[in-house]
Amino acid sequence: MPGMAITDHGNMNGIMEFSQVVSRLNSERINNGKEPFKPIFGCEMYVARCGDKLLKNTVKDLGGYHLIVLAKNYTGYKNLMKLVSNSWTDGYYNRPRTDYTELEKHHEGLIVLSGCIAGEVPSKILNGDIVGAREAIEWYKNLWGDDYYLELQRHEVKNPMIRANRELYPMQQQANMAMMELAKEYGIKLVCTNDVHFVDKEHAEAHDRLICMATGKELDDPNRILYTKQEWFKTCEEMGEVFSDNPEALSNTMEILNKVEFYSIEHQPNSNNQNISI
Repeated sequence: MPGMAITDHGNMNGIMEFSQVVSRLNSERINNGKEPFKPIFGCEMYVARCGDKLLKNTVKDLGGYHLIVLAKNYTGYKNLMKLVSNSWTDGYYNRPRTDYTELEKHHEGLIVLSGCIAGEVPSKILNGDIVGAREAIEWYKNLWGDDYYLELQRHEVKNPMIRANRELYPMQQQANMAMMELAKEYGIKLVCTNDVHFVDKEHAEAHDRLICMATGKELDDPNRILYTKQEWFKTCEEMGEVFSDNPEALSNTMEILNKVEFYSIEHQPNSNNQNISI
């Protein structure tokens, strides 16, 4: 792969380590006459469901709709930092949340994807709120134009012998069908993604046990959290097989990569010890 994005839930804590690893890698690649590997700095943010991140009164205010936000240049990186920082200082309510007002204020230099089925558009589709889904698409499209993409995911469990979440895939397919139609209607490009929670396919069982440890559940608990065990870092070939019927969505991953610029996020401390507002 010529590049990779990092989009942790609600934070950018892994960004600097990711940048430093890629910098070392690219020093070797350039010395060997190879093209540099492109890092994409991002975050899977939470957007307040009730419109205002300052609302912290009801169950609906807890957490928020998922939204993939990627910085395509240094301006976007600074705006992403502002959004994420403000989501913790002002918007935290079970999760660090942002809202439309903040996104509009700091939208420059960013690329946005609609998110998994916990995103606003697919969530409203699955809840039968097509009007709400359209309104969300129109808002994001009006703000980001061609830098807004509708996201397709397929986490199908094919192995009948493993215990895994088999309910997610039908919901993904239902949302995907509607989003493909809406993408045509609104002239929005589709992009295929895969949730990544572990590196290799063989790590699925270890991840399953870690989730049990984190939630204090036994492996045989019928009510515990189950992942699809499809959440490994899939190769180009594996993603090509999953989305073989939608080559456009596959190629649009490269379109996003090509939009992102190379820039450095490593800086020396300010020499005059003054605070810098970002």
